[in-house]
Amino acid sequence: MALEKVVYTAHATATGGREGVAKTDDGKVDVKLDPPKEMGGGGTGTNPEQLFAMGYAACFIGALKFVGSSQKIHVPKDASIDSSVSFGPLANGAKGFGIAVELVVHIPGMEKELAEKLVHEAHEVCPYSNATRGNIDVKLSVA
Repeated sequence: MALEKVVYTAHATATGGREGVAKTDDGKVDVKLDPPKEMGGGGTGTNPEQLFAMGYAACFIGALKFVGSSQKIHVPKDASIDSSVSFGPLANGAKGFGIAVELVVHIPGMEKELAEKLVHEAHEVCPYSNATRGNIDVKLSVA
């Protein structure tokens, strides 16, 4: 999918892979990277799956607000998402590794049926959802 126009571009540099550092060009994010103990690391730093989980959750809330505002439905400021990003070898003999995502959406004060409708529509416009669609398993639910 091509962009109609670029609104913003983030710039970051990672050095050393999973046992290194990553930082943005503006200095606002500067993290030590270290695999979790489950993957043979020390677990003392941040890992790429954690960063992806935070980014996807934040972006998806933005998509919820966008969809809500276009339908004159208020999405409260305390809406939140519990985001899980799992890592492992690909199934069925495929080579390499992959990730799977689970997003549990909390929209306080909103009826579950309406929240589920907004979540479905947000999944259609969220940049992370569009980038991952057909590539990884993404499970959505409303708490």
